[in-house]
Amino acid sequence: VEAFGFLVVPPVFKTGEIEHLGLAGSIPVRLRQRGPRRSRRQVTQIDPRRLIPRTDQLLALPAVQQARTRLGESLVRAVIRDIQDAARRGDLIPEQVHDAVLRSLAAYPTTTLRPVLNATGVVVHTNLGRAPLAKSSVEALVAASGYVDVELDLATGTRSKRGAATREALLTACPAAEDALVVNNGAAALVLATTALASGREVVVSRGELIEIGAGFRLPDLIASTGARLREVGTTNRTHLKDYADAIGPQTGCVLKVHQSNFRVEGFTASATVPELRALTEQQAIPLVVDLGSGLLAPDRLLPDEPDAASTLADGADIVTASGDKLLGGPQAGIVLGRAGVVGQLARHPLARAVRADKLTLAALEATVRVGASPVTQALHADADSLRARAERLAGAVGASVVAHDGRVGGGGAPGVPLPGWAVRLPEGAAERLRAGDPAVLPRVHDGACLVDLRCIPESDDDRLLAAVRTALAGVSEADR
Repeated sequence: VEAFGFLVVPPVFKTGEIEHLGLAGSIPVRLRQRGPRRSRRQVTQIDPRRLIPRTDQLLALPAVQQARTRLGESLVRAVIRDIQDAARRGDLIPEQVHDAVLRSLAAYPTTTLRPVLNATGVVVHTNLGRAPLAKSSVEALVAASGYVDVELDLATGTRSKRGAATREALLTACPAAEDALVVNNGAAALVLATTALASGREVVVSRGELIEIGAGFRLPDLIASTGARLREVGTTNRTHLKDYADAIGPQTGCVLKVHQSNFRVEGFTASATVPELRALTEQQAIPLVVDLGSGLLAPDRLLPDEPDAASTLADGADIVTASGDKLLGGPQAGIVLGRAGVVGQLARHPLARAVRADKLTLAALEATVRVGASPVTQALHADADSLRARAERLAGAVGASVVAHDGRVGGGGAPGVPLPGWAVRLPEGAAERLRAGDPAVLPRVHDGACLVDLRCIPESDDDRLLAAVRTALAGVSEADR
């Protein structure tokens, strides 16, 4: 019976698609009709980050395995992680990760040191690693990178004297020397000499030769670190032979003469020569040590005031010390040349073991000395007319001008000696872009201009230089030109 919109029904029952819901017997309930269920389409959304290739999948790629051998495990993983992170940020889609990893690893250098085209006109540029090696020196260095007989006599299978071939090459190039010793840099050669000859005793040296070398290192501090005591003589501008004679005594370990390689004192000056000092020290049986610095083995007509090893030894020095990576044009090394007895005294000192040269240095130095010519020598003696012709070709290609420009020896050698040449004058704003480009080019910024000097750039790199200059100029606004 329907009354007031309700039905009186049994408690609960189901019939087909009709469901009657009740609470208790004969209690009126509202009738609910359940129709057919509406189908709902299931939609699944996949997070695109789940599509990024896993690290183990990328590491298993053949090209990546080769890169692990070339670059190392940690670096390869870091590159992969950076690219995966970029994909997670949405900077690239997951499908691009694979190729991005391969491209990045293929382009990654084995060292973070960047090759630079030296367009400053400074030949021995300390901030650029000083002397660039000759091709033969590079080949020797690579050949020595594996197992080599650096300290072995292959004929007998017994231990031999370290670096014997390099020693022979130096003695052949400098016949005035009775013996030679190679250490890891020029400062080490001087420290070894003063330590072996004067530790606990005095080193007599002119006040005018107490120089400061690169990076703030001062000669007095260097020598004092050896345990020797400095006995300064003379004044800044004038030191006479008598000053040395008055200072020499029972506590004198050696007399040191230092070439003023990175500065000049002009005017009212005086200094004792090597022959004069030789006559004095020979009487007292005191070693005479001369620090040349620049590393010339023989005189160079272009640098008449630059001392060389052969002439200095002939003048009476017991030993000379010099750098291998300056005018000699070789790798970083310290070279000791001179009397066999004094060189042997240095070689036997315990400090010699701490400053000895490695096999790569010995190989590259041997090749440098045997060949004689180096990129440094070529740059120093570059023909001015040839430099001008190259500069004019570059300038003509980019619409720039050519100006006269004097280069410099650099590395403390021949201070004040100009190397006449030419440079391409560019807007000053091009300098920063040249330094940041590929290849990186270091020009000279002077008088509101960017100067590109080709003296130290091999002619085979002229096309690369031109491309770098064009790219740099393209980013310079017309207002800055």
